[in-house]
Amino acid sequence: MTTAAVQLPDKLVPIFAPPRGSVQYRGLHGGRGSAKSFTAAKMAAIWGYAEPLRILATREFQASIKESFHAELKSAIASEPWLEAHYDVGVDYLRGANGTEFFFRGLRHSTSSIKSLAKIDLTIVEEAEDVPEVSWLALEATVFRQPKSELWPIWNPRLDGSPVDLRFRKNPPPNALITEINWKDNPFFPPGMETLRRREQERLDPNTYAHVWEGAYLTNSDAQVFAGKFRVAEFEPGDDWDGPYQGGDFGFSQDPTAAVRCWVKGDTLYVSHEAGRVGLELDDTAKFVTTQIPKFADYVTRWDNARPESISHIKRHGLPRSEAVEKWKGSVEDGVAFLRSFREIVVHPRCTGIAQEMRLYSYKIDRLSGDILPVIVDAWNHYIDALRYAVGPLIKRQGQAMVFLTKRHRS
Repeated sequence: MTTAAVQLPDKLVPIFAPPRGSVQYRGLHGGRGSAKSFTAAKMAAIWGYAEPLRILATREFQASIKESFHAELKSAIASEPWLEAHYDVGVDYLRGANGTEFFFRGLRHSTSSIKSLAKIDLTIVEEAEDVPEVSWLALEATVFRQPKSELWPIWNPRLDGSPVDLRFRKNPPPNALITEINWKDNPFFPPGMETLRRREQERLDPNTYAHVWEGAYLTNSDAQVFAGKFRVAEFEPGDDWDGPYQGGDFGFSQDPTAAVRCWVKGDTLYVSHEAGRVGLELDDTAKFVTTQIPKFADYVTRWDNARPESISHIKRHGLPRSEAVEKWKGSVEDGVAFLRSFREIVVHPRCTGIAQEMRLYSYKIDRLSGDILPVIVDAWNHYIDALRYAVGPLIKRQGQAMVFLTKRHRS
């Protein structure tokens, strides 16, 4: 009999050591860098290696396979040669040599397709914080039909009392193994991530840092730039809406290239689409963005003017209506003030990147006095920068005054 040693964070060994079917739930919650998603992916792949299983990987909103758990599973499988030899990993599928098969679905618009899936042995719910109660009810009624079926929720807590919080943290079922795990519990925490963590510990306000890295609830504070200013909801742009307005921000090795599309209706700003990826090559930018945002190339897009050579490149390679955004001294502050001048900002559920930044974008806090400083932290701002660039033409500066040129201000 062949055996293999698998390394896991010590805190997760008691969660995954009991045999399959001995519990109904195994849940992991915590902050960034905790290895919770990678470990769940690896254990699912190992279980699928040991016996043929049908495994559903889901989240509340999934517009494409690139937004699914597929990439995490692919990375986990590649970490062990014997797993890599066992699985056929395609662009949009993942199958084991013994018949194990993974399925990738979004809950928001795929309830009927999930109900049609038969004999699901394991369900992994990624980003479970975003799953509403109605989706939990529909999902559990479907995926517990097999004798040893299990469900694994994975989430970074945000709201005290959210559906996943009430189900698995406040009132966990008796047949559940639930644990909190954070970066300090991860013996494989990369040095590069530690550098980023320390930098954000210095830059972010304490509430935001605790949420991102320590798995704490996100407590609203006056330091959060858009607290109480935005909401996430579905919508369809109307024929009488102004726009679309598009903006883009070029990324680096650890920062995403981000692009957004937004609209204006009266005193409300609507963000309908986004596209973003860390490590996106310039040559691949046009294809990636136009795949994520329909007809993106047909409209003017304003990009960060600090990268004229990049703008020139993408104009010649698939995004001909790209332009440099106009900047001026204080343009960041003016842009943020303009965004805040809307009665509200409505973000479509598919725009998870900008929704996250709307929650985390913050002013600096003096560490000695606790005073909120009139200085915006240079973090969690890539999609927001793209949004500022998109609405740049709506801001007209006259001397030191700023006039907002939306419908509600026009004469």
